[in-house]
Amino acid sequence: MQILARMQMPTPDATILARRAAIINGLRQLVPDGVVSEADALVAYDSDALTAYRQKPLAVVLPKSASQVSAVLGFCSSNHVKIVPRGAGTSLSGGALPVGDGIVLGLSRMNKILEIDLENRCAIVEPGVTNLAITRVCEADGFYYAPDPSSQIACTIGGNVAENSGGIHCLKYGLTTNNLMGVEFALIDGTRIRFGGKAHDSGGLDFLGLITGSEGLLGVVTEVTVRLRPKPPAAQALLIAFPTIEQAGACVAGIIAAGIIPAAMEIMDRFAMDAIEAHLAPGYPSAAGAILIAEVDGVDIEVLATALDIENVALRNGALSCHKSTSDAERDRIWAGRKAAFAAAGRIAPDMLCMDGTIPRRELAAVLKCIGKMSTEFGLPVANVFHAGDGNLHPLIMFDVMKTGDLERAEEFGAAILKLCVDVGGVLTGEHGVGVEKRDLMPLMFEPIDLAVQERVKCAFDPGALLNPGKVFPSLSACVEGGAMHVHGGRMPFPNLPRL
Repeated sequence: MQILARMQMPTPDATILARRAAIINGLRQLVPDGVVSEADALVAYDSDALTAYRQKPLAVVLPKSASQVSAVLGFCSSNHVKIVPRGAGTSLSGGALPVGDGIVLGLSRMNKILEIDLENRCAIVEPGVTNLAITRVCEADGFYYAPDPSSQIACTIGGNVAENSGGIHCLKYGLTTNNLMGVEFALIDGTRIRFGGKAHDSGGLDFLGLITGSEGLLGVVTEVTVRLRPKPPAAQALLIAFPTIEQAGACVAGIIAAGIIPAAMEIMDRFAMDAIEAHLAPGYPSAAGAILIAEVDGVDIEVLATALDIENVALRNGALSCHKSTSDAERDRIWAGRKAAFAAAGRIAPDMLCMDGTIPRRELAAVLKCIGKMSTEFGLPVANVFHAGDGNLHPLIMFDVMKTGDLERAEEFGAAILKLCVDVGGVLTGEHGVGVEKRDLMPLMFEPIDLAVQERVKCAFDPGALLNPGKVFPSLSACVEGGAMHVHGGRMPFPNLPRL
């Protein structure tokens, strides 16, 4: 719907204000009760969980239905308005960071569970449904949704699809992409298409795989079909103490090398354990330099045998102790500390950067030792809490943004960690996405031709580069009607002038 006419205004400021007013009025026609434009109210949307960066959007639109999403996208496409899709705002890479001359498209009000189909072991939900809500609605029938990010009580399934989120149990049960069956997807012009569905496979190109992890650059998720799994009959957590974090890392590599695939394996260092004990008191061993939490599940005999195998590998790697949970309540208490790690870190420092790189498991011990040396060099403490089973590191860099130079050193420290991950054969991200945090590091991992191919995919879906601009690509050259456009750092030359 084209409603913005050419306007001859005496000053650029007046042009900008008139354009903003026209955009907000147009959006209110489409979503009458769901447009936020007041400056004070926009503060709630000026960042995501990566709180070092803030930017108020032009406006926030909160649709209640897929048809409203389509209408908003069509309006923005016709009027060259940038769009940043947003779920619950729990992104840790700046993926939902707004742009000043664009809108935030918030999907939190689309929170209905549309269908639970136990015969086909799937659920159909709107994108604003929280991760944990899917399990809650089917657990009484003995089923659950496997991906479980630490933020699962708040993060939404649409955001999980956009970031290909993982969680504690992704080692055995996979990331979002391994538990996703179908998606309804709204394109930039408002057209909605479906990829996949209740069937376990479909012919043609794997568009479902393409859009999973696409970080809002290709379109907007309006409906999701996820795989439900039967709850294992038995599960046991092992709390294993080690003198050093390097020994814990070596144990993880030994477990995988032995052909053992637990449901989960997580490592925490002493620094993180102290913060968690002060926050939640889960009872972690006080003499340990690091702990490894491993969980095994399946039938009773399988659980007993696998737990014994893991204990033997741990003892060969210098474990101080190995405690096995004896009840579901005890198992939950062990995991509660791990899931509260990021919140507990707030006791250590006022600000934190949570990094996200993935490395080969054989490199765990060496990389963890190197991160410890970097902490001394940069003069910033770091707590290590991570998905050890798949080599997905989450170093928590502590700093104080009010101290001169602290943020810059934290960013340099984080970049050095990610460069190290790539140097040892790993990748820049495991589950948090690229966003703005890792955008300028993409050339460390991809050659120019690799980035160019990815950009062509972006161009095919979003030729005007309106969807989540400034994310993922260090720079983006895209074909648009009337000529070429170069976007760098999420900005175009004279971005606030109307493109009419």
